[in-house]
Amino acid sequence: MAVAVAAVLAAVALPSYRASQLRAGRMDAVDALTRVQVAQEQFRGAHGLYSNDFGALRGTAAASPQGRYRISLALTGPEAYLATATAQGPQAQDPDCATLTLEVERGYPREGPSQRCWPR
Repeated sequence: MAVAVAAVLAAVALPSYRASQLRAGRMDAVDALTRVQVAQEQFRGAHGLYSNDFGALRGTAAASPQGRYRISLALTGPEAYLATATAQGPQAQDPDCATLTLEVERGYPREGPSQRCWPR
C-alpha cells in the first residue's frame, strides 16, 4: 500500500518538478542575453553602432554562463540587432521556451517569444 501511494505521488510530482527545473534554467538564457544587451550598449556608446562579434563585446560568449544555451548574434539594421539563446542538452526539452530572443532597435529591447519565458 505504501509503495503504491509513493508511486502515485512520484507520478504526480515528477512532471511538476521537471517543469520547475526548466523554468529555472531559463535564467541562464536571460543572464546571457542581458550581458549581451549591456555589452552592446557599451560598444554602441564607444563606436556608434552595434557589433555581431562576441570578441568585441566584453563579458559575452557564444554559450550561456551555465552552458544551457547557445547564443547567436545578428545585425538586423544599422541600429538594430537580434540576440538568440537556443537551449542545449536537457534544457532543449523546454516545450514553450527552448529559444529566447532579444531584439533591440535604437536601444529599445523587445523580448521574445513571450514575457513568460523571461523570469525576473
